[in-house]
Amino acid sequence: MKLTKYDIIKGPVISDKAHKLNRVEKQLVLRVHPKANKPLIKAAIEELFKVKVKDVRTLLRKKSSLKATQKKYNATPSIKKEKIAYVTLAEGHSLNLFDQAGAPPVEGAQPTKTES
Repeated sequence: MKLTKYDIIKGPVISDKAHKLNRVEKQLVLRVHPKANKPLIKAAIEELFKVKVKDVRTLLRKKSSLKATQKKYNATPSIKKEKIAYVTLAEGHSLNLFDQAGAPPVEGAQPTKTES
């Protein structure tokens, strides 16, 4: 299976730590495909966002949750793999994923009504 640049990058990690890394250290924290390696991640980011990447570090997390079963049977774990990429941008390049003007809408949020 050949991964395209759109398959490799799943989306940003939205957290306080990711926001601080983006603002202070010019790092991006992204969810990526579990089978994507560092050169593929670097090429996809440089092509999609038109920025120069200095370094890519990856982290593979395994999320397990126990399925509900009857008491007489053992619980079987359901394991999902999630890969996180910490991408450091080169000097002179920046990419703000947490800009308020271009922020994606929050799921389940109701639009605000303006008074006329």
